[in-house]
Amino acid sequence: MHKLKNLYLGLKFSFSYFSVLPISFKASDDLSQKEVLAFMLFFFPLVGLVLGLGTIILFSFLTHLTWFGALISATVYMMSYGFLHTEAICDVADAIYAKHSGKDAYSIIKEPTVGAMGVLFSTATIILKIAGIVFLLLHNALMELVSIFMLSRLSLLLLFRVHTFHSSFATTLKEALALPYVFFAFSLFSLIGIMLIDNFMMFLLIALFLALLLSYSIKKQIGFVNGDVLGASLEGVEVLLLIIISTTL
Repeated sequence: MHKLKNLYLGLKFSFSYFSVLPISFKASDDLSQKEVLAFMLFFFPLVGLVLGLGTIILFSFLTHLTWFGALISATVYMMSYGFLHTEAICDVADAIYAKHSGKDAYSIIKEPTVGAMGVLFSTATIILKIAGIVFLLLHNALMELVSIFMLSRLSLLLLFRVHTFHSSFATTLKEALALPYVFFAFSLFSLIGIMLIDNFMMFLLIALFLALLLSYSIKKQIGFVNGDVLGASLEGVEVLLLIIISTTL
């Protein structure tokens, strides 16, 4: 019963932390337990699956608006996770350019304000991402779109395992995410993905490669990995997968 409760708390915590869905907790709920944190990450790809299905359902009611309906649906998807990972791009871009100027990248990335380069890079990412989602919706590549939202989040589980973090919270999550959770997450969501699209496993390999490439590239430039680097890598994977899959249609 205790394990089932932690699984349930982890599921709720995942949607609470990684989306704007209204999730409430009791005062007695202990979300700091390692098992709860492990399940929180385990269900992260499920958040992408649910938000993706929600995007498709919304578009089904707006298909008569054609491109405008697709644009609304894509924007709602971005809003549904509170632009959480997009915000990370602002911080990472500012840190990279601060490092080039001889400043301390870590102090820059922790500042509550954002610089011009951060705004420009995050804006460019939002434009590309919304355009890619609109393109797939209009070309009826609905399951491919849902798969992308799962793949990007699955790739983040790998990054938690391979990186050492300059962040106490990310380090705590890494310590909680034991290999069995990663194995079962990849097994479960790969099975779901294969039911969605035939070439899911090929795109999974591409997503993992892109996640490693982006995260290590950022690490090389700023000297560390934290939650912002993970978020920026996730956004980068989604944008690149949108481009790659769009070219195959």
